[in-house]
Amino acid sequence: MANNDVEVAIIGGGAAGIAAARRLHDAGISTLLIEARPRLGGRVWTMFAPSGDAIDLGAGWLHSADRNPWTEIAQQQRRTIDKTTPPWTRPSREDRFPLAEQREFAAAQHAFYERMDKLAHSGSDVPASTALEPGNRWNALLNAIGTYISGAELSRVSLADMDRYADTEVNWRVVEGYGVTVASHGADLPMALECPVTRIDHSALRLKIETTKGTIKADRAIVTIPSNLIAADPDLFSPRLPKKTEAARGLPLGLNDKLFLSLEFADEFEKDSRIFGSTDRTATATYHMRPFGRAMIECYFGGTLAHDLEAAGERGFFDFASGQLTGILGASFARRIRPITVHRWGLDPFARGAYSFAEPGKADYRTLLAQPVDGRMFFAGEATSREDYSTAHGAYRSGIAAAELLLLARAR
Repeated sequence: MANNDVEVAIIGGGAAGIAAARRLHDAGISTLLIEARPRLGGRVWTMFAPSGDAIDLGAGWLHSADRNPWTEIAQQQRRTIDKTTPPWTRPSREDRFPLAEQREFAAAQHAFYERMDKLAHSGSDVPASTALEPGNRWNALLNAIGTYISGAELSRVSLADMDRYADTEVNWRVVEGYGVTVASHGADLPMALECPVTRIDHSALRLKIETTKGTIKADRAIVTIPSNLIAADPDLFSPRLPKKTEAARGLPLGLNDKLFLSLEFADEFEKDSRIFGSTDRTATATYHMRPFGRAMIECYFGGTLAHDLEAAGERGFFDFASGQLTGILGASFARRIRPITVHRWGLDPFARGAYSFAEPGKADYRTLLAQPVDGRMFFAGEATSREDYSTAHGAYRSGIAAAELLLLARAR
């Protein structure tokens, strides 16, 4: 490896790693961004449909766009920002979900969040499902939306953690791709791609970062590896860091997958509208019709349903989506759709999930995961963010925060 001795190694080339590496590189510090994949971006990943349209298989929305640093970065890159109102803020198609029932569900959802907020302020860190009203007819759909938000059913998710999430409710998109934006921000940084890290030895004065391409020596490191990977390998750090491993285990990655379908005769559907596959069960997808006005459907799966479909293979996603859509729109609709692509994040060896949630009782583990070790190892990634977790902007901010802590330690 050409660059095997640096001042700072940044482990993981996702949004957090890119942000940290950019900050340090621009400060004139010798850095190396180490990424296991053959590309930058991590769980923010743009691919291109046969039509040439950019499709984001990972993060796709500039959540809290009015305070999201990626918004400004996208503008600096001269990207096109689409400010169309997101489908989850609009009425759904009424074929199977009459408007009166949608209003009833909206009221139930509002009441659920109010109960959750009240429980959180009482100091409770119980399962988020505790805030469901027993016997409420909308509980299954509330749970389904919980899987879209957290990648897991409400019974697995910390209520306190979920309540802490900060959202300005401004949601925009990048037409050319969120993943393109994130990867481009790091394109000129010193990096080693296709270079999985197997161990971080911090037993000596300098760190030894063992990779599949050899050992890299560094004075300090910023670790942005997803929590699932830290949790799965107690020997990632040598000597072991059991508190880090425990914190990561309490912050597993939930699972969300997207399937993109091409759509013939798309004008029947309103641009950026939504259809629920079912409103009376948790194991349902939601369908974003004509994103950006394109002749496509973005199908979104979460939680246990996503796990089950991953096990069934890529065809399982299409069969499930086709079955739900034809059940709503008629048998002939099957002839109008074709699969474009899907990515199974749970089977991705460098992610093993989508984004983090805290287990009940473990909301404060995010702070534990973020704490530096010996003034030499710093930690970042969306799982370390207290209020912006599960987002690319949370990852960015955590990367900048870790870089600033490293700069302070370096100056002492």
